[in-house]
Amino acid sequence: MKYIDHIADPSRSCAIVAHRGAWHHAPENSLAAIENAIAGGYDIVEVDIRQSADGVLFILHDDTLERMAGIDRIPEEMPIAEITSLRLRMADGGREQPFTTQTVPTLEQVLETVRGRIFVDLDLKDLEMMGIVAAKVKEMGMADQVDLKARAGTPEALAWLARQKGIDGIPFMGQAFFRIGSAEETAKAVIAARPFMCEAKFDELETLAGQHERLRNAGISLWVNTLDPVSCCGLTDSAALADPDAIWGRMMAAGISVIQTDQPAALKAYIEARRA
Repeated sequence: MKYIDHIADPSRSCAIVAHRGAWHHAPENSLAAIENAIAGGYDIVEVDIRQSADGVLFILHDDTLERMAGIDRIPEEMPIAEITSLRLRMADGGREQPFTTQTVPTLEQVLETVRGRIFVDLDLKDLEMMGIVAAKVKEMGMADQVDLKARAGTPEALAWLARQKGIDGIPFMGQAFFRIGSAEETAKAVIAARPFMCEAKFDELETLAGQHERLRNAGISLWVNTLDPVSCCGLTDSAALADPDAIWGRMMAAGISVIQTDQPAALKAYIEARRA
């Protein structure tokens, strides 16, 4: 099934996005973490993309290699052979985590790993890479399995999108912040970008819920993050582990049908329990 068709399927359960892979038993953004996400039966895996000094796309979140590889260097200033030789620390890294046999993967390796197995959210650390990333995705015949994303909730964001070349044919996810007083204008701008999904932030969950029907009628599903550092209104993974009904259940009731989490196993168990 194509990514767009899966998200549009009205019969599906809330889709689970494994943030940087399922990384509790493997280094984040590693091939092993992606394999864990596939084995876990999650819908989507999110990975972070950067470009080496010699122009190769690779997977890493941070601006430096310190947290995950123990080297305080800027990866964009290094050749890909040096980057991909570095061993990654376990889980989310840091000095307390041991090194593993996993190394920094290239985007090409990731796309080959996921082919026909799981959908992929491509988080570009530099949006000016969008055309380059799109070209690689098309070259590998993976356009139906990934998404590209960028801001889409303002006229300025729409103008920027209009200038991007070569991204047609790849599912696009708009990103927007819904605030009381301007939520309708934000929804209008998002709809104009014609995404299949919207990664939404909000000042109150009710503000976003008020736009759900309008967006749904335009064929746009809602994606929200419960990641502790970037969640809205205290709707965090940590709170969800203590009271999933108050966090994940409340979000689903508001019309959110895609949740990105650092606790994909717990979210899956919760969704399955609701269906039982």
